[in-house]
Amino acid sequence: MARVSYGSARRFSRRPAWAFVVAGSLALSGCVGSETLLPPRKVSQAQPAAVEPAYAAGVTPPASSMQAPGPLAGSTTIGTGPVKVALILPMSAAGQGGVVAQSMRNAAEMAVSEFQGQDITLLVKDDRGTPEGAQAAAQQALAEGAELIVGPVFSGSVQAAAQVARERGKSVIGFSSDASVATRGVYLLSFLVQEEVDRIVAFAAAQGRRSIAALIPETQYGRVAEARLQQATARHGLRIAALEYYPPGQPQVGVQRLSRVIGGGAPQADALFIPDNGDGMPAVAQALQAAGFDSARVKPLGTGLWNEPRIFGLPALQGGWFAAPDNRGFEAFAERYRARFSADPIRLATLSYDAVTLAAALSRMQGVQGFTDAMLTNPAGFAGADGVFRFNPDGTNRRALTVQEIRNGAAVAISAAPRTLVASGT
Repeated sequence: MARVSYGSARRFSRRPAWAFVVAGSLALSGCVGSETLLPPRKVSQAQPAAVEPAYAAGVTPPASSMQAPGPLAGSTTIGTGPVKVALILPMSAAGQGGVVAQSMRNAAEMAVSEFQGQDITLLVKDDRGTPEGAQAAAQQALAEGAELIVGPVFSGSVQAAAQVARERGKSVIGFSSDASVATRGVYLLSFLVQEEVDRIVAFAAAQGRRSIAALIPETQYGRVAEARLQQATARHGLRIAALEYYPPGQPQVGVQRLSRVIGGGAPQADALFIPDNGDGMPAVAQALQAAGFDSARVKPLGTGLWNEPRIFGLPALQGGWFAAPDNRGFEAFAERYRARFSADPIRLATLSYDAVTLAAALSRMQGVQGFTDAMLTNPAGFAGADGVFRFNPDGTNRRALTVQEIRNGAAVAISAAPRTLVASGT
């Protein structure tokens, strides 16, 4: 397995450059096969909450952040290495877009600093949170000699930058969570809901769950999650007992309609899937309580959106399971980030850190040849701050995810993330 280490600079100094990127086959992991439950490991509720974007990375930012194209600002460099890599972020976007960008830029600076030696120079470009800005940023970076583009964040911006990159035969490692923008040469390092749904459904099936009801928010994320749920349940031989939908923040009618399936002494479903976030789940939990929902009879299931303390204390979700990256990597990263910048990183900051560390490692191994499709889609994958990941040939990714259980106001890891990933060939 290729390795993108997330240790300290001292840790880096103890290992040769080739240790970071090693191609080769690995023994298959029991990623979705039989499960071995772990002794509980508590995720501290006292951990400072990361600042999450108000909008998903795969969705166009709010109109208030859309600006007319103008001269590029905020172009800086990080590092002094011979291989140039573009880092395109919405530095001047309004609202939380700029907050996201600054945290991801800081993480990139950390990656360059912590990686032993100077292998790359980052060309930091501001795309203003718009496709037009991303196109201009990509053009400028490539004109300055960039061999790889890291970023942008938003789906439209990734598409715009990718179009420019393809014309020059360069690859993109983007941060959008919209899998529809992925393709060969345009690789997404984001947290994709599809992987999280696959993991939690596989785990539920392995634990004997056979019938799933679903309560789906009427959002882009909800629609993608539902589509993947249909595929995953069919693959594992589970039955979907009922599907209900609700406008964000208004789950009462949907819960009432589901009550005949998930309520009473003999419910028709033994699991309930709800792909909503920390803003929406309190209202959902309240509606479930009012409907007499018993999580001891019907297991709540969720995605990585549940991985935040304000969800852990909801009574209706106690005992619920959700799939997410192992928190320990982010906690270690966040500690070093706070020491360096005197601020908390956003949860997505590790994406930038891993992308830049990967670029530096591949550059050290192969120079500019390290950014070819063959190198980036190494089936052995890479190990980063959020665990093992691999780019698929279609531009999506596979991640090694934990399964965590909500218990007494905290999240407890009950199934470890696999150390390797099963080759999919997708």
